[in-house]
Amino acid sequence: MIARADTELSRLESAAAVIATNLVELDDNEARKDLDRGPLTGATAAAWADASAALTRLWEGYGLLTTLITSARAARGQRRFGDAERAAYVDQVLGRSITLSTTTVPLAQRGLLGPGRVATTCSPAELLSAMETAFRTAVAVAARAADVWHRLTPAAADAAARVAHLRTLTRSAALDEADRRLGDFTSALATDPLGCDARALDAVRALVERADAERTSAAELREALTQRLADARALAGRVADAARTAEAAEESVAGRFADADIAAVPGSDPRPDLVAIDALAAAGQWALISPRLAAWNRDARDRLAALEAAAARNTALLAGRNELRGRFDAYRAKAGSRGFAEEATLLPLAEEAHAALYTAPCDLDAARAAVAAYQEAVSALTTPREGR
Repeated sequence: MIARADTELSRLESAAAVIATNLVELDDNEARKDLDRGPLTGATAAAWADASAALTRLWEGYGLLTTLITSARAARGQRRFGDAERAAYVDQVLGRSITLSTTTVPLAQRGLLGPGRVATTCSPAELLSAMETAFRTAVAVAARAADVWHRLTPAAADAAARVAHLRTLTRSAALDEADRRLGDFTSALATDPLGCDARALDAVRALVERADAERTSAAELREALTQRLADARALAGRVADAARTAEAAEESVAGRFADADIAAVPGSDPRPDLVAIDALAAAGQWALISPRLAAWNRDARDRLAALEAAAARNTALLAGRNELRGRFDAYRAKAGSRGFAEEATLLPLAEEAHAALYTAPCDLDAARAAVAAYQEAVSALTTPREGR
């Protein structure tokens, strides 16, 4: 039995390492984060409620498993390992040694010799099996939602772009209906991807095609292009504002992070090209304007998206560093409140985390790893105290 227990403990240790990797990957999964942020409705809300409960059980199970592994490994390594210690070790690794919950039995339901509290227990192997089921439940919902969003979000965006484009060219009841249905569809897609009906998007496309076919006269074209030019000027102003914002964001991180991590402000000012299109309008060359204006809008929106992405990336660098600083300070305060501020195992980890967070240029990956190591060490010291 002792050999079997040793083999099982090694298996549990290997499993815990793999579980930790998979839990971190699941925790960083973008679809999981989006589902957590919500709000959710319909089938997705129900499925994610079950998945969230499974995730909670999964993390709790991981904590129970790692605690047992640490305790069992310590027991196996003790100098005195007589029959009693051997039996306790074997029972801990192979028996129902993990307490999942403790329930108070109401007095009215007890017999004279009945216990006041009843514990639900399982073996480490049974806990692993339950964790595997919980993991599959959570991953399945996140994967299904991610698949729907991946397939339908770009399609909805394309439909929205077509509606927006047609609104600059024509007014149509069919386009109004397409806009309304598209709004309903995108709302459903955001909050209930698992219950979203893709056929609604087909109906929107049909309405858009009908609205497009209704465009006719040159006067309507001229009116629409006039509006499109006004919209383009507004877009040019947004691009200019975004460029200033992106430049400010780039300056805010310059010197604080490695150049390779900082997003450079891309592209050139699109306004001179728009001036040339305005000149065509002034000359009445309306037939030449539409394709050039469409190309200009694509380029301007691409630059706007690139500017916004650069600003967001550089802003995220500072936000990420500040979040790590806040987390580090919180765990350092926790360690201090428990009397572990000068603990030998914590001091070098704290120094490493502090150096990673407050030395320029800041390597966020290294800082994140250093803070995680310090956080784990603090948790390892304080968790037993909280459990008593």
